[in-house]
Order: sequence, then structure tokens, then C-alpha cells
Amino acid sequence: MPSRTKTAMFGSAFFTCLCSFVVICVALATQHWMSSEVRFLGTNTSTTVSLTYGLFSGTCAQSIDAGLQLSRKTFTVADNLSNTTAKSMITAIIVVLVLSLLSSLLSSGFTCTNTVSNPYQTFLGPIGVYTWNSLCGIFTLIAMILFPVSIEESSLSVKLAQGCFAFLQTHEKSEHTYGYSYWIMLLIIFLNIASITIIYFYDHARYSKKKEQERPIENAPKDVILF
Repeated sequence: MPSRTKTAMFGSAFFTCLCSFVVICVALATQHWMSSEVRFLGTNTSTTVSLTYGLFSGTCAQSIDAGLQLSRKTFTVADNLSNTTAKSMITAIIVVLVLSLLSSLLSSGFTCTNTVSNPYQTFLGPIGVYTWNSLCGIFTLIAMILFPVSIEESSLSVKLAQGCFAFLQTHEKSEHTYGYSYWIMLLIIFLNIASITIIYFYDHARYSKKKEQERPIENAPKDVILF
């Protein structure tokens, strides 16, 4: 059975890993990654499309400068993207986040195992926790980089707006605001750092204690008599 210290430390790390897993699920499931105002020029007037979307779906509404506003409708991101590059970027972000989700799940399993037992394999201990938490954080960071790239380089919001209203032609300007579904990925990275930090302190304390117990015999007190 593991010691109380090990149970407490790995139990805390298990909690942070589990929180990371839940937050990744929230990021994937919610559609508040981006809110955009995309303006198009027409023959006699201009049109603004308001978009709020995530990785899988979103909503869009059209308003005309004359004051007419059409009803808001829901769309599927993949169906609205005819551009291969933009669709590939979204697919890549989803794949990276799924890998992050799996890494977080494995890290939760490793920390839970160490909470209730002492695994014989070295990789199932702190090394495994370091590995999976690091991978989870790296995958999440890659997703945070790829999404702005898809917005700026692939004109994701413009393509989605044109998918909602096919007659839109000349793009004038866009305004973007990143939503909470995007920013909570920072929390995922911080949770992974917290998990690694907790296990590092446990591992360092255990190593120091082991070294203390293995002191050379010449460092023993002088009044010790050897027979």
C-alpha cells in the first residue's frame, strides 16, 4: 500500500488531471470559440453577418445597413466550408484536441493507479505522469496556435459567413473576438503544469529521503562503536 504522503500527492494530481479532462470536453463541446462581425459590400448597400461558432457548429445572423435584420440560424462548420484549407485546419484542431483528451485520460489513470497502489513498472510512476501531462499541454498549445492561424490565414469567419448566405460577395472587413471556449484552453495548460509540479515535489522529496538513508558509513556519528 502507498504511504499517506504518496496518496495525498497523487490524489491531488489525479484531481487536476481529471479537471483538465473535463475542461477539454467543454472546449470541444461548446460553440463559443469565436464571435465575428463580417462586413460585405453589395451593389447598393452593405451587409454585416454576425457569427458565433465553435469547432463543430455555430449560429449566424445577417443585418443590412437599411435596418433590416434577418432571423438567426444554426449551421454546421464542416458543411459551410467549401475551402479545403480552412476545413483541413479545423479538422487538425479537432484531432489535436482529441489527442490532448486521450493524454489527459491516461494521465488521470496513472495518477489514480499510484494513489491506491505501488506500480512495479517505472513508467507507470512519476515518469508516466510527466510524459502524459506534457503531451496534453503541448497538444493544447498547438490547438491554441492553429485556431488563430485558421482565422487570419484561411479567413475562416469569411468562409463561414459566405456559407450561411451564398449571395455575399465582396468582403470589406472583419472584427473578431475570441470566446471562453478558446481561452479555457489556457486553464488546461495550467492544470497540466500543476499536476507535473505536484508529482515533482513528491518525487524530489522521496529522492532526498532515499539519499539521506543511503549516507556513507564515514558520515555516521563518531561515538558509534563498530564490532
